[in-house]
Amino acid sequence: MRLFLILAATATVASPALASDRRDTHWLDYRTDIAEARRELASDLRRADTRQDRNEAYAEYRRELADARRDYNQEVRERRGRRGTVRVED
Repeated sequence: MRLFLILAATATVASPALASDRRDTHWLDYRTDIAEARRELASDLRRADTRQDRNEAYAEYRRELADARRDYNQEVRERRGRRGTVRVED
């Protein structure tokens, strides 16, 4: 019973955040890209034998983070441009 109450309280607290995440697919895509980049970095580091291999793994990770950030920012800019744009011409 006690575990059920804890789970119910956690679900109640987490549900507003989850609801907003479902509406923002670009944010979810960004978070997925970041998680994938972290997994790839961990995998690359496990296979790295030399300092150069590790440096290349981190360089690739930074490129993937920058690409994910750029994609997300572009989607946000496009979405803002579509919503609420009004032009008044004489």
